[in-house]
Amino acid sequence: MDFVVRVYEVSANFPKEERYGLTSQLRRCAVSVPSNISEGAGRATKPQFKRFLEFSMGSINEAQTQLELASRFKYISDDICGQLLDEALQIYKMILTFTTL
Repeated sequence: MDFVVRVYEVSANFPKEERYGLTSQLRRCAVSVPSNISEGAGRATKPQFKRFLEFSMGSINEAQTQLELASRFKYISDDICGQLLDEALQIYKMILTFTTL
């Protein structure tokens, strides 16, 4: 959830022409991570939960790609991008741990 808030804060400074492009896409995939975890936790079986965890992993990977693009377009600094990528990697590792249980 903290990652989502941070993504929203950082992406608020993206150019207005990106409102329906990179800004929207980055925010959607960031929100998708905790949303899929929550939805999966409410499922009846472990395989169903695991499937939603895998969706979350895909979303965090997508967010990493979009953060890299934002950095290359100079919408965010390399420092901010690095921090968010590190946070995304930690989230990915946490989700991965749950998929092996």
